[in-house]
Amino acid sequence: MTRPPAIILAGGRATRMGGGDKGLLDLDGRSLLARIIDRLAPQCDGLALNANGDPARLAGLGLPVLADGLPGLPGPLAGILAGMDWAAARGADRVVSVAGDTPFLPADLVARLAAQGAAQGNGIVLAASRDGTGQVFDHPVCGLWPVALRHDLLAFLQSGERRVRRFAELHAAARAVWDAAAADPFFNINTPADLDRARFLAAQERPPG
Repeated sequence: MTRPPAIILAGGRATRMGGGDKGLLDLDGRSLLARIIDRLAPQCDGLALNANGDPARLAGLGLPVLADGLPGLPGPLAGILAGMDWAAARGADRVVSVAGDTPFLPADLVARLAAQGAAQGNGIVLAASRDGTGQVFDHPVCGLWPVALRHDLLAFLQSGERRVRRFAELHAAARAVWDAAAADPFFNINTPADLDRARFLAAQERPPG
């Protein structure tokens, strides 16, 4: 099975950390986005960033920067739509999306999403994690999207809808679940405390010596 390309939704603003691009925050000597790129690049056939504003600020990451195709900053679904259009132009039939503040994504993210999609009719597949108590948490911004749904998604957004989960429900999305008993691979950074936690986790990943 051909590997899909992926879009990193990098439009998050670090409003609870003083502003600026959240994805450019430093985590143990590297930006969040650089870490996500390292994790995704071996899994995908091409990567792009979704961000609005001047793309030059992200030029150092070496990826195409796709702005939302709709005005008014309608949220992550607009970035997913931009990713669908970009993937379709590349001849891909699916695209993976991830959030730009999740630096510990699993190494089997794309393979697991694609396998689940193939098992359930090649529809939408969303990522989820199960903690040590058995509770499952959905991460709807991280998922696999058939590009054939891009016209439906455009109409959905133009109707005023914004919720990722709602669009996924309308299209009977499947779920791929990762074990998060020790640590959640979809842990995302929203606050200074989250960033401190991420630095602790990143330090644990360093090779000894």
